[in-house]
Amino acid sequence: MYGLWRPRVLGAWKVPAAGPVILAVNHSHNIDGPMLMGTAPRPVHFLIKKEAFTGPLDPFLKGIGQVPVDRSGTDRAAVTQALSVLADGGVLGIFPEGTRGEGDFAALRGGLAYFAVRSGAPIVPVAVLGSAERRGRLVKALPPFQSRVDVVFGDAFAAGDGEGRRTRTALDEATVRIQQRLTAHLDHAKRLTGR
Repeated sequence: MYGLWRPRVLGAWKVPAAGPVILAVNHSHNIDGPMLMGTAPRPVHFLIKKEAFTGPLDPFLKGIGQVPVDRSGTDRAAVTQALSVLADGGVLGIFPEGTRGEGDFAALRGGLAYFAVRSGAPIVPVAVLGSAERRGRLVKALPPFQSRVDVVFGDAFAAGDGEGRRTRTALDEATVRIQQRLTAHLDHAKRLTGR
C-alpha cells in the first residue's frame, strides 16, 4: 500500500496491542480492505465475499487468514471461523454495511453486533477516507497512484449493554449503539483530515 499510495495512518495506537478486537471499517472502494490490512498495527482477518476467492487469489487470501463468506444466507462455517479468530485473540475486520457503498455507516447489518456481543471483543471504528474521491488515469478502478488515503482509527468500545444478553432485542439495541459510535467516528475523522 505504501508503494502505490501515500496512506496517512492516524490513531493506530488505539488498537489494543493484544487480545481479541473487531475493526469496523467503512467501505466505499475495493482497496479499503487491502489498505487496512497494509496499515493496521496487527494482522487482520477479514470476512470477504466468497466470490473474491477465485484463481490465484484463493490460496493467497486463505494463506493470509482471510475468511470467505457466502452472503446469500447465514454462512455457519464463516461465523465459526470468525469467532475462532476472536477466541484465539486475533483481529477480525468487518465491513458492517455488508458491501461497498457510500461508506457512511448508514445501513448496518446485524453481523457486527452479533460477533461483538457473542465474543465480548471491543470494537475499534476505522474510517478509510480518500479511496473513492478520484479515479486513476492508468487504472480507472483504483485511486490515482501516489494519492493520499487516510486511515483513521477510533477509540475502542464495547457493543453490549453490560448484562451479557444475546437476545434479538439485545442485538438490535447493540446495532443502534454501534451505528451511533461509527457515525460519530466517521464525522470526527472527516473533520480531523479535512475530507
